[in-house]
Amino acid sequence: MAMKNYSAISEFILLGLSVDPSIQAILFVLFLLIYLFTLMGNFLMLLVIRADSHLHIPMYFFLQQLSFLDLCHSSVTVPKMLENLLSENKTIFVESCLAQAFFVFATGGTEACLLAVMAYDRCIAITSPLLYGQVMNNQLCVGMVWSSWGLAFADALINILLAVNLDYCEDQTIPHFSCELSSLFPLSCSDTSTNFTLLLCSSFLHFFGTFLMIVLSYARIVFTILSISSTSGRGKAFSTCSSHLTTVILFYGSGFLSYLLPTSGSPLEMMFSLQYSVITPMLNPLIYSLQNKEVKAAMGRIFRKYFYSLM
Repeated sequence: MAMKNYSAISEFILLGLSVDPSIQAILFVLFLLIYLFTLMGNFLMLLVIRADSHLHIPMYFFLQQLSFLDLCHSSVTVPKMLENLLSENKTIFVESCLAQAFFVFATGGTEACLLAVMAYDRCIAITSPLLYGQVMNNQLCVGMVWSSWGLAFADALINILLAVNLDYCEDQTIPHFSCELSSLFPLSCSDTSTNFTLLLCSSFLHFFGTFLMIVLSYARIVFTILSISSTSGRGKAFSTCSSHLTTVILFYGSGFLSYLLPTSGSPLEMMFSLQYSVITPMLNPLIYSLQNKEVKAAMGRIFRKYFYSLM
């Protein structure tokens, strides 16, 4: 069979979510609205945390980083998906596909690290409340955020550099709405065993490693909450973790299932990928605004201030 090298193949074809034009139009409107809500919700969260001095504490510093990360993560995949839903030519340049795969991996990895950092923050706040301000100082918080970005981008860079050197065959079709490393390997004529092993190891260490850190943090939190004698005290302690725990379940639940399923373009795989990369970034600001009394109070103060300034 004839083999083409990387330079000879300039484009891949993203099959997307549907080939039916009428369904594509409906999907375009749906995901455009989801993307707009994602942008508005996360920008609003960034604005509220920055504008309200009551939220200038480590917990909301990390939440601010999460909102910025969700903006980045959704913007990596959704605009191209929307373009393909309106276009008959559903191609993407190989370089663009590799770039998208890099940023999907990097932002997803950063979010995994950041969620582990946020779990540690909640652990210190509940298990050692008197030492919270001393332990979670500004230098440590900034350092953990930069480490999250650095580790994830380094991990993504190592994986993508190996993928750049692959040769690709005649089949240029990707059964997905976005480019991910796991969807590129079946298209290659080269031996991808090293790439697959590296991706598997890095995913295991990165995602399962951070998940283990979250589990250990919550084990300490649960043990501490159970030792509180009053029911109201237990409820108050748990309420500070409920938003983060919901986000963790959404992110890791859909993320793990998306990566564990074979790359086949099945409806189930598409559903988990959409949940992981499109729906969760929209839901996170809703979760933190609806379940968090301090965020709701801050929004009320800002809106009242803005309303009174107009009068």
